[in-house]
Amino acid sequence: MSTPIFDELTVGDVIAEREFPLTRDSLVRYAGASGDFNPIHYRDDVAASVGLPGVLAHGMLTMGFAVQPVVDWAGDPARVVDYAVKFTRPVVVHPQDGALVTVVAKIGALDEGVARVDLTVSFDGKTVLGKAQVRVALGRR
Repeated sequence: MSTPIFDELTVGDVIAEREFPLTRDSLVRYAGASGDFNPIHYRDDVAASVGLPGVLAHGMLTMGFAVQPVVDWAGDPARVVDYAVKFTRPVVVHPQDGALVTVVAKIGALDEGVARVDLTVSFDGKTVLGKAQVRVALGRR
């Protein structure tokens, strides 16, 4: 994939769409990598005891994979100069069916060589990351 050129972008362009399947195994692997072994991420009984609808994906896991399509599009992770989200809803990972999270990345603003990419990150038809925005520094023609 070639590096995007700032001057060739238009506000509203969809630059990436991707689906991310999650399983309980995904959560265990992430817990091992991150050191976050909170049992709400792998035990239904603990999740239920604190009023949750089921085992939840780690918020930072969701945030991490949500930016990946933008990183791939930009061609270099160093082009990402800022990334912020608000956690709005949990991703409940079913024991057998898992969860499927979708990411749509769209150009939200263009300003002096920096593209703001707005992410729509959803699970089960509902947005799970609010105001998810990535600022990417790009070359000009």
